[in-house]
Amino acid sequence: MSATELALCQQAWSQIGTDSAGIAAADRDALGTTCRLVVWPPENLPPLLAVVDEQLAALDAQASRFRDDSEISALHLAGAGTYVISDGLAEAVRIALAAAVWTAGLADLTVGAAMIRIGYDRDFAAIELDTSASRCGNGGPVAGWRAVRLDGNELTLPDAVVLDLGATAKGLGADRAAAAAYAAAGAGGVLVGLGGDVSVAGRPPSGGWPVLVADEHRQVRSARNLSRPSGSAAAMADPAVAQQIRLTRGGLATSSVTCRRWLRAGQVMHHIIDPRTGLPASGPWRTASVVAGSCAAANAASTAAIVAGEDALGWLVAAGLPARLIGHDGRIARAGGWPQTDDGRVDPPAASLLAAFCHQGSR
Repeated sequence: MSATELALCQQAWSQIGTDSAGIAAADRDALGTTCRLVVWPPENLPPLLAVVDEQLAALDAQASRFRDDSEISALHLAGAGTYVISDGLAEAVRIALAAAVWTAGLADLTVGAAMIRIGYDRDFAAIELDTSASRCGNGGPVAGWRAVRLDGNELTLPDAVVLDLGATAKGLGADRAAAAAYAAAGAGGVLVGLGGDVSVAGRPPSGGWPVLVADEHRQVRSARNLSRPSGSAAAMADPAVAQQIRLTRGGLATSSVTCRRWLRAGQVMHHIIDPRTGLPASGPWRTASVVAGSCAAANAASTAAIVAGEDALGWLVAAGLPARLIGHDGRIARAGGWPQTDDGRVDPPAASLLAAFCHQGSR
Protein backbone atom coordinates (compact mmCIF):
# COMPACT_ATOMS: atom_id res chain seq x y z
CA MET A 1 0.00 0.00 0.00
CA SER A 2 1.34 3.41 -0.96
CA ALA A 3 1.79 6.24 1.52
CA THR A 4 -1.20 8.02 -0.08
CA GLU A 5 -3.43 4.95 0.20
CA LEU A 6 -2.38 4.43 3.83
CA ALA A 7 -3.19 8.07 4.62
CA LEU A 8 -6.66 7.73 3.06
CA CYS A 9 -7.25 4.54 5.01
CA GLN A 10 -6.26 6.21 8.26
CA GLN A 11 -8.64 9.10 7.58
CA ALA A 12 -11.57 6.66 7.59
CA TRP A 13 -10.70 5.62 11.14
CA SER A 14 -11.18 7.67 14.29
CA GLN A 15 -8.72 6.98 17.08
CA ILE A 16 -10.38 6.78 20.49
CA GLY A 17 -9.10 7.13 24.01
CA THR A 18 -8.62 4.13 26.26
CA ASP A 19 -8.06 3.60 29.96
CA SER A 20 -4.58 2.24 29.33
CA ALA A 21 -1.54 4.01 27.91
CA GLY A 22 -0.29 0.66 26.64
CA ILE A 23 -3.26 0.09 24.32
CA ALA A 24 -4.47 1.97 21.25
CA ALA A 25 -7.89 1.78 19.60
CA ALA A 26 -9.72 3.16 16.58
CA ASP A 27 -13.23 2.94 15.09
CA ARG A 28 -14.71 3.12 11.62
CA ASP A 29 -17.96 2.26 9.85
CA ALA A 30 -17.80 -1.08 8.04
CA LEU A 31 -20.13 -3.84 6.81
CA GLY A 32 -23.24 -1.98 7.91
CA THR A 33 -22.00 -1.63 11.49
CA THR A 34 -18.99 -0.20 13.34
CA CYS A 35 -15.59 -1.84 13.43
CA ARG A 36 -13.25 -1.35 16.36
CA LEU A 37 -9.57 -2.29 16.27
CA VAL A 38 -7.72 -2.45 19.59
CA VAL A 39 -4.02 -3.31 19.77
CA TRP A 40 -1.00 -3.45 22.00
CA PRO A 41 1.67 -2.16 21.83
CA PRO A 42 0.03 1.09 20.66
CA GLU A 43 2.55 1.79 17.91
CA ASN A 44 1.10 -1.17 16.01
CA LEU A 45 -2.17 0.63 15.41
CA PRO A 46 -1.45 2.81 12.32
CA PRO A 47 -0.14 0.07 9.99
CA LEU A 48 -2.78 -2.44 11.08
CA LEU A 49 -5.69 -0.21 10.05
CA ALA A 50 -5.02 -0.98 6.40
CA VAL A 51 -4.73 -4.71 7.14
CA VAL A 52 -8.18 -4.77 8.73
CA ASP A 53 -9.63 -2.66 5.93
CA GLU A 54 -8.35 -5.12 3.34
CA GLN A 55 -9.95 -8.11 5.08
CA LEU A 56 -13.32 -6.43 5.55
CA ALA A 57 -13.40 -5.12 1.98
CA ALA A 58 -12.67 -8.60 0.66
CA LEU A 59 -15.47 -10.19 2.68
CA ASP A 60 -17.91 -7.49 1.60
CA ALA A 61 -17.04 -8.08 -2.06
CA GLN A 62 -17.41 -11.83 -1.63
CA ALA A 63 -20.45 -12.31 0.57
CA SER A 64 -22.62 -9.18 0.82
CA ARG A 65 -26.22 -9.81 -0.20
CA PHE A 66 -26.70 -6.02 -0.36
CA ARG A 67 -24.09 -5.26 -3.02
CA ASP A 68 -25.12 -5.74 -6.64
CA ASP A 69 -21.47 -6.26 -7.59
CA SER A 70 -20.63 -8.85 -4.92
CA GLU A 71 -19.72 -12.40 -5.84
CA ILE A 72 -22.71 -13.87 -4.00
CA SER A 73 -25.12 -11.45 -5.70
CA ALA A 74 -23.77 -12.54 -9.08
CA LEU A 75 -24.61 -16.16 -8.18
CA HIS A 76 -28.15 -15.22 -7.18
CA LEU A 77 -28.59 -13.31 -10.43
CA ALA A 78 -27.36 -16.29 -12.45
CA GLY A 79 -29.85 -18.64 -10.78
CA ALA A 80 -29.69 -22.38 -10.27
CA GLY A 81 -26.51 -24.14 -11.32
CA THR A 82 -22.98 -25.13 -10.37
CA TYR A 83 -20.35 -22.41 -10.14
CA VAL A 84 -16.64 -22.17 -9.36
CA ILE A 85 -16.31 -19.61 -6.61
CA SER A 86 -13.37 -17.81 -5.02
CA ASP A 87 -11.43 -19.25 -2.10
CA GLY A 88 -12.81 -16.51 0.15
CA LEU A 89 -16.46 -17.12 -0.66
CA ALA A 90 -15.91 -20.88 -0.49
CA GLU A 91 -14.58 -20.50 3.04
CA ALA A 92 -17.56 -18.35 4.02
CA VAL A 93 -20.07 -20.83 2.58
CA ARG A 94 -18.22 -23.81 4.08
CA ILE A 95 -18.38 -22.27 7.55
CA ALA A 96 -22.06 -21.41 7.09
CA LEU A 97 -22.83 -24.99 6.07
CA ALA A 98 -20.84 -26.32 9.01
CA ALA A 99 -22.77 -24.01 11.32
CA ALA A 100 -26.04 -25.36 9.95
CA VAL A 101 -24.94 -28.93 10.66
CA TRP A 102 -23.66 -28.03 14.12
CA THR A 103 -26.85 -26.20 15.11
CA ALA A 104 -29.17 -28.80 13.55
CA GLY A 105 -30.39 -26.22 11.06
CA LEU A 106 -31.17 -23.42 13.53
CA ALA A 107 -28.53 -21.22 11.86
CA ASP A 108 -29.29 -21.84 8.19
CA LEU A 109 -27.73 -20.07 5.22
CA THR A 110 -30.82 -20.50 2.98
CA VAL A 111 -32.92 -17.91 4.83
CA GLY A 112 -32.18 -15.22 2.21
CA ALA A 113 -35.51 -15.47 0.41
CA ALA A 114 -37.38 -15.27 3.72
CA MET A 115 -35.33 -12.20 4.65
CA ILE A 116 -36.29 -10.52 1.40
CA ARG A 117 -39.96 -11.42 1.85
CA ILE A 118 -40.14 -9.72 5.24
CA GLY A 119 -38.46 -6.58 3.87
CA TYR A 120 -34.77 -7.06 4.65
CA ASP A 121 -33.88 -6.65 0.99
CA ARG A 122 -31.19 -3.97 1.26
CA ASP A 123 -28.59 -2.69 3.67
CA PHE A 124 -30.35 -2.02 6.95
CA ALA A 125 -29.46 1.67 6.90
CA ALA A 126 -31.57 2.01 3.76
CA ILE A 127 -34.68 0.25 5.06
CA GLU A 128 -37.53 2.68 5.66
CA LEU A 129 -40.65 2.16 7.72
CA ASP A 130 -43.17 1.01 5.13
CA THR A 131 -46.68 0.87 6.52
CA SER A 132 -48.16 0.37 3.05
CA ALA A 133 -46.30 -2.87 2.33
CA SER A 134 -48.25 -6.09 2.18
CA ARG A 135 -48.19 -8.45 5.11
CA CYS A 136 -45.75 -11.33 5.12
CA GLY A 137 -48.32 -14.10 5.31
CA ASN A 138 -47.74 -17.28 7.21
CA GLY A 139 -44.23 -17.88 5.98
CA GLY A 140 -43.07 -21.46 5.67
CA PRO A 141 -39.89 -23.49 6.15
CA VAL A 142 -36.87 -22.35 4.14
CA ALA A 143 -35.21 -24.63 1.58
CA GLY A 144 -32.66 -25.77 4.14
CA TRP A 145 -28.89 -26.17 4.06
CA ARG A 146 -29.11 -29.69 2.55
CA ALA A 147 -30.26 -28.07 -0.70
CA VAL A 148 -26.82 -26.47 -1.10
CA ARG A 149 -23.76 -28.45 -2.21
CA LEU A 150 -20.14 -27.32 -1.88
CA ASP A 151 -17.33 -29.46 -3.25
CA GLY A 152 -14.04 -27.63 -2.91
CA ASN A 153 -14.68 -24.43 -4.83
CA GLU A 154 -17.69 -25.79 -6.75
CA LEU A 155 -20.95 -24.48 -5.34
CA THR A 156 -24.28 -25.89 -6.50
CA LEU A 157 -27.41 -23.86 -5.86
CA PRO A 158 -30.98 -25.01 -6.57
CA ASP A 159 -33.60 -22.76 -8.06
CA ALA A 160 -34.98 -19.88 -5.94
CA VAL A 161 -32.46 -20.31 -3.10
CA VAL A 162 -30.97 -17.06 -1.84
CA LEU A 163 -28.01 -17.42 0.49
CA ASP A 164 -27.71 -15.18 3.52
CA LEU A 165 -24.52 -15.71 5.52
CA GLY A 166 -25.53 -13.37 8.33
CA ALA A 167 -25.31 -16.04 11.04
CA THR A 168 -21.57 -16.48 10.48
CA ALA A 169 -20.11 -13.95 8.04
CA LYS A 170 -19.66 -11.03 10.43
CA GLY A 171 -17.97 -13.35 12.92
CA LEU A 172 -15.79 -14.71 10.13
CA GLY A 173 -14.89 -11.15 9.18
CA ALA A 174 -13.77 -10.40 12.73
CA ASP A 175 -11.75 -13.65 12.81
CA ARG A 176 -10.07 -12.92 9.48
CA ALA A 177 -9.24 -9.36 10.41
CA ALA A 178 -7.85 -10.24 13.85
CA ALA A 179 -5.72 -13.08 12.47
CA ALA A 180 -4.36 -10.97 9.60
CA ALA A 181 -3.62 -8.02 11.87
CA TYR A 182 -1.76 -10.19 14.36
CA ALA A 183 0.19 -11.88 11.57
CA ALA A 184 1.21 -8.47 10.25
CA ALA A 185 2.16 -7.22 13.70
CA GLY A 186 4.12 -10.34 14.62
CA ALA A 187 3.82 -9.61 18.34
CA GLY A 188 1.54 -8.11 20.97
CA GLY A 189 -2.21 -8.58 20.79
CA VAL A 190 -5.18 -7.63 18.62
CA LEU A 191 -8.91 -7.33 19.16
CA VAL A 192 -11.35 -6.71 16.31
CA GLY A 193 -14.97 -5.95 17.04
CA LEU A 194 -17.70 -5.80 14.39
CA GLY A 195 -20.80 -4.55 16.15
CA GLY A 196 -21.55 -7.29 18.66
CA ASP A 197 -18.95 -9.73 17.30
CA VAL A 198 -15.46 -9.77 18.81
CA SER A 199 -12.37 -11.79 17.85
CA VAL A 200 -8.98 -11.70 19.56
CA ALA A 201 -5.54 -12.88 18.45
CA GLY A 202 -2.07 -12.89 19.96
CA ARG A 203 -1.43 -12.18 23.63
CA PRO A 204 -4.19 -10.41 25.55
CA PRO A 205 -3.49 -7.59 27.99
CA SER A 206 -3.00 -8.61 31.61
CA GLY A 207 -6.24 -10.17 32.85
CA GLY A 208 -7.72 -10.43 29.36
CA TRP A 209 -9.47 -8.05 26.97
CA PRO A 210 -12.31 -6.20 28.74
CA VAL A 211 -15.51 -6.47 26.69
CA LEU A 212 -18.81 -4.97 27.75
CA VAL A 213 -21.69 -7.32 26.94
CA ALA A 214 -24.75 -5.12 26.56
CA ASP A 215 -28.41 -5.26 25.69
CA GLU A 216 -28.76 -3.43 22.39
CA HIS A 217 -31.95 -1.52 23.01
CA ARG A 218 -30.56 0.45 25.99
CA GLN A 219 -27.59 2.54 24.89
CA VAL A 220 -25.66 5.64 25.88
CA ARG A 221 -22.38 6.83 24.45
CA SER A 222 -19.14 5.85 26.15
CA ALA A 223 -15.58 6.16 24.86
CA ARG A 224 -13.73 4.49 27.69
CA ASN A 225 -14.23 0.81 26.96
CA LEU A 226 -11.27 -0.78 25.24
CA SER A 227 -13.46 -3.00 23.11
CA ARG A 228 -16.80 -2.08 21.66
CA PRO A 229 -19.58 -3.65 23.70
CA SER A 230 -20.76 -6.93 22.30
CA GLY A 231 -24.38 -6.34 21.41
CA SER A 232 -24.28 -2.56 21.30
CA ALA A 233 -23.74 -0.19 18.41
CA ALA A 234 -21.81 2.27 20.49
CA ALA A 235 -21.58 1.48 24.08
CA MET A 236 -22.63 1.09 27.58
CA ALA A 237 -26.10 -0.21 28.37
CA ASP A 238 -28.36 -0.20 31.39
CA PRO A 239 -26.20 -1.56 34.25
CA ALA A 240 -29.03 -3.89 35.18
CA VAL A 241 -28.25 -5.99 32.10
CA ALA A 242 -24.74 -4.88 31.04
CA GLN A 243 -21.76 -6.91 32.18
CA GLN A 244 -18.05 -6.58 31.53
CA ILE A 245 -16.16 -9.82 30.97
CA ARG A 246 -12.53 -10.66 30.21
CA LEU A 247 -11.75 -12.49 26.98
CA THR A 248 -8.32 -14.07 26.44
CA ARG A 249 -8.83 -16.07 23.24
CA GLY A 250 -11.41 -17.09 20.68
CA GLY A 251 -14.44 -14.96 20.01
CA LEU A 252 -17.62 -13.52 21.47
CA ALA A 253 -20.84 -12.79 19.62
CA THR A 254 -24.14 -11.26 20.65
CA SER A 255 -27.36 -11.74 18.70
CA SER A 256 -30.41 -9.70 19.59
CA VAL A 257 -33.95 -9.07 18.38
CA THR A 258 -33.89 -5.58 19.90
CA CYS A 259 -31.93 -4.10 17.01
CA ARG A 260 -32.41 -4.16 13.22
CA ARG A 261 -36.14 -3.87 13.65
CA TRP A 262 -38.58 -2.33 11.19
CA LEU A 263 -42.29 -2.16 10.45
CA ARG A 264 -43.98 -3.97 7.59
CA ALA A 265 -47.72 -3.39 7.23
CA GLY A 266 -47.88 -2.60 10.92
CA GLN A 267 -45.94 -5.72 11.96
CA VAL A 268 -42.65 -5.42 13.82
CA MET A 269 -39.94 -7.39 12.03
CA HIS A 270 -36.40 -8.27 13.05
CA HIS A 271 -33.48 -9.88 11.26
CA ILE A 272 -33.17 -13.29 12.98
CA ILE A 273 -35.20 -15.78 10.95
CA ASP A 274 -36.43 -19.10 12.28
CA PRO A 275 -35.71 -21.46 9.35
CA ARG A 276 -38.58 -23.69 10.48
CA THR A 277 -41.16 -20.96 9.89
CA GLY A 278 -39.50 -18.48 7.55
CA LEU A 279 -40.52 -15.70 9.95
CA PRO A 280 -38.67 -13.72 12.63
CA ALA A 281 -37.84 -15.87 15.67
CA SER A 282 -40.42 -15.50 18.42
CA GLY A 283 -38.82 -17.25 21.39
CA PRO A 284 -38.36 -15.98 24.95
CA TRP A 285 -34.88 -14.48 24.48
CA ARG A 286 -34.22 -10.96 23.32
CA THR A 287 -30.41 -11.24 23.51
CA ALA A 288 -27.92 -14.10 23.44
CA SER A 289 -24.18 -13.70 24.02
CA VAL A 290 -21.86 -16.67 23.48
CA VAL A 291 -18.11 -17.28 23.74
CA ALA A 292 -16.55 -19.90 21.46
CA GLY A 293 -13.23 -20.90 19.91
CA SER A 294 -13.83 -18.50 17.02
CA CYS A 295 -16.08 -15.53 16.50
CA ALA A 296 -17.77 -17.31 13.58
CA ALA A 297 -18.70 -20.20 15.89
CA ALA A 298 -19.91 -17.79 18.57
CA ASN A 299 -21.96 -15.95 15.93
CA ALA A 300 -23.63 -19.17 14.81
CA ALA A 301 -24.32 -20.26 18.39
CA SER A 302 -25.82 -16.93 19.47
CA THR A 303 -28.12 -16.93 16.43
CA ALA A 304 -29.12 -20.55 17.12
CA ALA A 305 -29.87 -19.72 20.75
CA ILE A 306 -32.34 -16.99 19.78
CA VAL A 307 -34.04 -19.35 17.31
CA ALA A 308 -34.01 -22.35 19.69
CA GLY A 309 -36.14 -20.52 22.25
CA GLU A 310 -36.80 -22.59 25.37
CA ASP A 311 -34.34 -25.23 24.18
CA ALA A 312 -31.44 -22.77 23.95
CA LEU A 313 -29.95 -23.34 27.40
CA GLY A 314 -29.96 -27.10 27.04
CA TRP A 315 -28.19 -26.89 23.67
CA LEU A 316 -25.58 -24.44 24.97
CA VAL A 317 -24.87 -26.56 28.04
CA ALA A 318 -24.50 -29.70 25.90
CA ALA A 319 -22.08 -27.83 23.63
CA GLY A 320 -20.07 -26.60 26.63
CA LEU A 321 -20.36 -22.98 25.51
CA PRO A 322 -20.23 -20.07 27.98
CA ALA A 323 -23.36 -18.02 27.31
CA ARG A 324 -25.58 -15.32 28.76
CA LEU A 325 -29.21 -14.96 27.69
CA ILE A 326 -31.56 -12.09 28.44
CA GLY A 327 -35.29 -12.73 28.21
CA HIS A 328 -37.98 -10.36 26.98
CA ASP A 329 -39.08 -10.23 30.61
CA GLY A 330 -35.60 -9.10 31.73
CA ARG A 331 -34.50 -12.37 33.32
CA ILE A 332 -30.86 -13.31 32.84
CA ALA A 333 -29.75 -16.92 32.38
CA ARG A 334 -26.13 -18.12 32.26
CA ALA A 335 -24.58 -21.35 31.00
CA GLY A 336 -21.18 -22.96 30.56
CA GLY A 337 -19.35 -21.14 33.33
CA TRP A 338 -20.34 -17.61 32.36
CA PRO A 339 -19.37 -15.47 35.40
CA GLN A 340 -21.95 -13.99 37.73
CA THR A 341 -20.01 -10.76 38.33
CA ASP A 342 -18.13 -8.16 36.32
CA ASP A 343 -14.58 -8.71 35.10
CA GLY A 344 -14.86 -12.48 35.22
CA ARG A 345 -12.73 -14.34 32.70
CA VAL A 346 -14.62 -16.33 30.07
CA ASP A 347 -12.77 -19.08 28.20
CA PRO A 348 -14.14 -20.97 25.19
CA PRO A 349 -13.95 -24.76 24.96
CA ALA A 350 -10.47 -26.00 24.11
CA ALA A 351 -11.63 -27.63 20.87
CA SER A 352 -12.96 -25.64 17.94
CA LEU A 353 -16.50 -27.00 17.82
CA LEU A 354 -17.42 -25.43 14.52
CA ALA A 355 -14.22 -26.67 12.86
CA ALA A 356 -15.15 -30.22 13.85
CA PHE A 357 -18.24 -29.92 11.65
CA CYS A 358 -16.60 -28.23 8.65
CA HIS A 359 -15.94 -31.51 6.87
CA GLN A 360 -19.65 -32.27 7.13
CA GLY A 361 -20.53 -28.84 5.80
CA SER A 362 -18.80 -29.54 2.47
CA ARG A 363 -20.68 -32.27 0.64
